[in-house]
Amino acid sequence: MNKSILLAVIVAAGLAACGKQEPAPAPKVEAPKVEAPKVDAAVDAAKAAAGAAVEASKDAAGKTVEAAKDAAGKTVEAAKDAAKPAPADAAKK
Repeated sequence: MNKSILLAVIVAAGLAACGKQEPAPAPKVEAPKVEAPKVDAAVDAAKAAAGAAVEASKDAAGKTVEAAKDAAGKTVEAAKDAAKPAPADAAKK
């Protein structure tokens, strides 16, 4: 009788273990592949903007040099005029 009870317990434990189903593993989902955005257009735009800035700087520097030359020339002329002696007619009046 002890053997039949032991056998019944083993059979019951086996059925209980087989009756429990393990949950199915989660399906593997791959992350979508995302390509890096193309930066060639941005690089070209930056190069063009830098080139335009360089040209604008060159133009501004050239205009500044011309203005400085003109101002220096006018200063020299004013100094020459100031150094000339006053005309004799102006002293008599």
